[in-house]
Amino acid sequence: MPADDVTLEDRLPTPQEHRRLAEAVGWAHAFDWPSQPASLAGSTLGVVAVTDAGEAVGMARVVGDGVKYFMVQDVVVLPDRQGRGIGRALLARVLDLIAECAPAPAFVTLFATAEGSALYRAAGFEVGDMTGMVRLVDPRG
Repeated sequence: MPADDVTLEDRLPTPQEHRRLAEAVGWAHAFDWPSQPASLAGSTLGVVAVTDAGEAVGMARVVGDGVKYFMVQDVVVLPDRQGRGIGRALLARVLDLIAECAPAPAFVTLFATAEGSALYRAAGFEVGDMTGMVRLVDPRG
């Protein structure tokens, strides 16, 4: 369970919440901010950790086809709120939401920062027999 003054809302973060949280953890460079609202809108599902005062202090979103393949994306908790179970609660909730919408066993992937690896390992993620790979593709035109 997250901190006492935090509840989880089953929704995507707003573009403003997403940017504020991402920038708070040093991810300002990781996004193309003009296109981020469209990226959020194309997400499969999301969860936002909100204080009693209405402040978003954490988020997690999932992208994918919504049936078989899901990728956990952008799990973020404000630095001054980390270590209070919010990240664990966000991750557990998105995994529950995936289980609720997947009609058969789902393939759930993620990329972890070094700092986030322990969180994901504790939730049952492991390095498997596949190699995660990434490539950036520049737009044409």
